[in-house]
Amino acid sequence: MAIRVAHVGTGNVGRLALTQLIEDPRFELVGLSVSTPEKVGKDAGELAGLDTTTGITAVDSLDALIATKPDCAVYCAMGDTRPIESFNDVLALLSAGINVVGSAPGGLQYPWNVMPEKTITKIDAACADNDVSLFISGVDPGFANDLIPFAFAGTCQRVTQVRCLELADYATYDGSTVMFDVMGFGKPLDESPMLFLPGILGMAWGTTLQILADGFGVTIDEVKEHHESEPAPETFDIAAGTIEKGTRAAVRFEISGMVDGKPAIVIEHITRLRDDLRPDWKRPSKGGGCYRVEITGEPSYEVEIIPSSTKGDHNHAAIVAGAGRIVNAIPAVVDGPTGIRTTLDLPLIKGPGLTP
Repeated sequence: MAIRVAHVGTGNVGRLALTQLIEDPRFELVGLSVSTPEKVGKDAGELAGLDTTTGITAVDSLDALIATKPDCAVYCAMGDTRPIESFNDVLALLSAGINVVGSAPGGLQYPWNVMPEKTITKIDAACADNDVSLFISGVDPGFANDLIPFAFAGTCQRVTQVRCLELADYATYDGSTVMFDVMGFGKPLDESPMLFLPGILGMAWGTTLQILADGFGVTIDEVKEHHESEPAPETFDIAAGTIEKGTRAAVRFEISGMVDGKPAIVIEHITRLRDDLRPDWKRPSKGGGCYRVEITGEPSYEVEIIPSSTKGDHNHAAIVAGAGRIVNAIPAVVDGPTGIRTTLDLPLIKGPGLTP
């Protein structure tokens, strides 16, 4: 029997998650909520970019979505710039007795020692009172720096450091809010974007640092942040807009979880808008982007995950992967115990099945 699922959000991640919900026979789409007025009343198939009519039309009310009484809601609304609103939405869904999987709010991927205790208590109470559970994930932060490190570290006799990297060209990524407001591309180098405000990097990847620390049985004593930017040598266009000469066109940042004075868990990102920028910085071994996990120990590993897609480039493929991770988790979340679920306690998610 198909799992009744409602969906929230049809942006970069949400549209691709919605596609799978419509096409995957494990699920029955019963409701769709959007925030853009122009999308209200449109069929879910159209909003997913499919030549399919589902009979499910978009509404702009979370209450209307809750009224469809789904077994699970897939929450893909923007969380980066609206953390409080996304938290309240998820809390409302859980309080209505609806299981939730989603891409936001990011802090709920692994909230312990990251979010305020009273915030966690609210989620725990809503789950316990209504016998539901919650799973939030993504790519990075997400499976590329929790699932993959744990899988390979499980073969090691000794581990002394885990470093997770994203190395990518973002020129084709069209999420303007993330590109300009969050990461500060196209802005003067002396203007700090949201991501580079003191403490934000550590907060944004705090869930990753903490899940890895807890999984490996260590305590992080201090979180250190570092970032640097490279200006555009000339004016050029990207999918999200125009990058003027002299404005931010490449960034490198690191978040280090220090244990006994040593960087034991490190997140490193190098994001370029042109391949020729900062050739001295690390780059993927193939294509325009990758996720790399470096485990130092016995044995040591360097694992490179290179996403690709028949429908787009590495940026598109990565978003498909993030959407797939949460949608494929629905059966385990619905059937599993109540509460906040994470990579540490979810069973192995095998995906939708093989179709040669």
